[in-house]
Amino acid sequence: MPRPGSKAAPVDDDAGEPPRRCEHPGCAERGQFRAPRDRTLTGFHWFCLPHVRAYNAAWDYYKGMGPSEIEAALRSDTAWQRPSWPLGRLGGAGRFEAEMLRDPLGVLGAEAPTPRRRAREASEAPPELRAALDLLGLAWPLDQAELRTRYKELAKRYHPDATGGDRVAEERLKDINRAYSLLKRRVPATARAPEQAAGAPAG
Repeated sequence: MPRPGSKAAPVDDDAGEPPRRCEHPGCAERGQFRAPRDRTLTGFHWFCLPHVRAYNAAWDYYKGMGPSEIEAALRSDTAWQRPSWPLGRLGGAGRFEAEMLRDPLGVLGAEAPTPRRRAREASEAPPELRAALDLLGLAWPLDQAELRTRYKELAKRYHPDATGGDRVAEERLKDINRAYSLLKRRVPATARAPEQAAGAPAG
């Protein structure tokens, strides 16, 4: 099982040394291309180009290794033989030390970093409610009073008495009723400011 690697490149003979000969039996060509003797990569054979190609094609990096050793070597190669950990294992969940957040050059501006992600998430509508909000033309966050006012407005606009029994308006009203029913179960009685929803003190 050959191991992926760089293409063979010729290596010049050391100055003052006689030209290397290809180590393949019976070959008199110059040995300008090296190939590893084993997977420790501590020693090399020297071949001509045709013979180094043949040697590399037949060479098995994993020869003599058991299945578990091969699996470990493959896993190590995926991280370039560097240690790795599951995503998020070593940080991201805890708070930063105050010293780490010093900004002597003023790069971060007048205010220190805040938990913006939580505030942004609090100001964004839940994914399952976005279609209903778009249909009613509402923004998140909102409260029950806003929801009722908007629903009454749309229900009056698309009511059969106001549209003369138009079928398109009738279907639209059905969609509005479904959207209202969904939001009515999920919208709080009063809207909360994003900062309060994110856990920041009010006032």
